[in-house]
Amino acid sequence: MRTLYFDCFAGASGNMILGALIASGVDAAALTSELKKLGLPDLELKVTKVDRSGISSVHVDVAIPDEKKHRHLPEIERIIGGSALSVTVKERAVSIFRRLASAEASVHGIEIEQVHFHEVGGLDAIIDIVGSCIGFEMLGIEHFACSRIHVGSGFVDMAHGKFPVPPPAVAELLKGLSIYSTEIEGELITPTGAAIISTLCDSCSAIPEMIPEVSGYGAGTREYAKFPNVLRLIIGESRGIGDTGIAEQVTVLETNIDDLSPQILGHVMDRAFEAGALDCWFTPIQMKKNRPATKVSILCTPESEKEMLGLLYRETSTIGIRIQRMERHSLERETRTVATEYGEIAVKTAFISGEAVNSQPEFEDVKAAAAAHGVSVKTVTEAVQKCK
Repeated sequence: MRTLYFDCFAGASGNMILGALIASGVDAAALTSELKKLGLPDLELKVTKVDRSGISSVHVDVAIPDEKKHRHLPEIERIIGGSALSVTVKERAVSIFRRLASAEASVHGIEIEQVHFHEVGGLDAIIDIVGSCIGFEMLGIEHFACSRIHVGSGFVDMAHGKFPVPPPAVAELLKGLSIYSTEIEGELITPTGAAIISTLCDSCSAIPEMIPEVSGYGAGTREYAKFPNVLRLIIGESRGIGDTGIAEQVTVLETNIDDLSPQILGHVMDRAFEAGALDCWFTPIQMKKNRPATKVSILCTPESEKEMLGLLYRETSTIGIRIQRMERHSLERETRTVATEYGEIAVKTAFISGEAVNSQPEFEDVKAAAAAHGVSVKTVTEAVQKCK
């Protein structure tokens, strides 16, 4: 599977991604020709080879007259949707803008159609995003992954005032990804860079197992002493998780409890699943003073971590919780309904590279059907197997 890895040790921006794609083999003239399908005949990409702390890299400037810098999402979707670009490019670009709009809407407490793009409403930002999608298609990229993201530090001036780095919308976009900050001042990850990476990448970790074929460096505008302000792309063939399933960031919360009724623990598990926990389990353990106890573990998404912490503090006697953030790999799956002589039963099937490998009926459906017809669970299960 053709894989692209964003190495974000200096963050990322839309024009850094364009530069890195050109450095990785995308033909600038062909890219410009494709971009003109947006209906922008005066478009020009100024491509320059530059040195950033000893690293030869490509810097891209978008040159196009555009008096309008502020647009709403529907207008941007019309520009992209009405073009002669490929379906894949259109779908990727629109999904990136919709994610960006969703982040802005969450920050401002409005609907995404009402979002008024300030920093990313101009045609230069549209070209950064659409151009990146064109470049991905030209290079045949099928799978995306990224490193931890260096966000920078300090403050940045924006349309609504001065904000800390990363600014609110960028922080919203980067939910679920691994970020860090150092003494390097400035906004290293921009809204367009964050939107592209967070929309396309399904894992954020060390370089995945792959056979690298090419790497390219896209230069940022600012120059730092002894710090290479570049984005590195590594492109190659992977035979890892991208072929066989889905990688995602998850959180495991754990706490040891030796003074709580088993009835309350059962209630905690019920509440955890109701709140969206991916899993919850109890482990018998021995604590200090030879006390038998229970280790409570909850597996959840990064977005629901705060809610699960609150649940454990409110519903149990714990005063401290361990947090582990890790990557989970799971197979793609689908649930469909089959009609049996005992009624309709939901069946969940998992796939590897499109081939079904595991298939099981939903037990609650089987149990309910068995009770309704006065037969055994085994009988209903066998009926489901005949229908699959």
